[in-house]
Amino acid sequence: MSLKLNVIIGSTRPGRAGPAIGKWAAEHAKTHGKFEVELVDLADFNLPLLDEPNHPRMQKYQHEHTKRWAESVASADAYLFLTPEYDYYPNAALINALQVLSLEWSFKPAGVLSYAHVSGGLRAAQELRMLISNLNMMPIPQTVPIPFFTNFIDEQKVFNPTAPMNEGLNAALDQLATWATALKAGRQG
Repeated sequence: MSLKLNVIIGSTRPGRAGPAIGKWAAEHAKTHGKFEVELVDLADFNLPLLDEPNHPRMQKYQHEHTKRWAESVASADAYLFLTPEYDYYPNAALINALQVLSLEWSFKPAGVLSYAHVSGGLRAAQELRMLISNLNMMPIPQTVPIPFFTNFIDEQKVFNPTAPMNEGLNAALDQLATWATALKAGRQG
């Protein structure tokens, strides 16, 4: 059974670190070998704040940006969300992107890779995991926090992870693959 993982860069802020970390996460996931991997940059969708007139559960999207976003989300069997921590919380653009849709997320596993300074974004990851579960996704227990993330991005904007970061991502990918296999069978049956 072929599984697709969307690695979603959640930050849209200018000067963000998400693309460097996302490139590493997506390449690592490809090497891991259990998924077809797509790196999805939320900034490419330009999603305004909840601008659809109908409730997301109706899937009657009026705007092209929402239709493109819904198509991208629906195409995946699992998600790895990358989030910075802003004021002890995930960033607003990612929260909005999650709330714009509903059924496209259902019965799929999701992991969180968070980054910040001392906390590694763990507070944002916990809040995001709660929203993920409210959207009928299965939040995996294994999170991947990256503390002091700026220390691992070089002048060429390349993220250079430590061995524990790679190990943590491997554990998250293993959990995502297990859940994605089980939940995909359930969605098809």
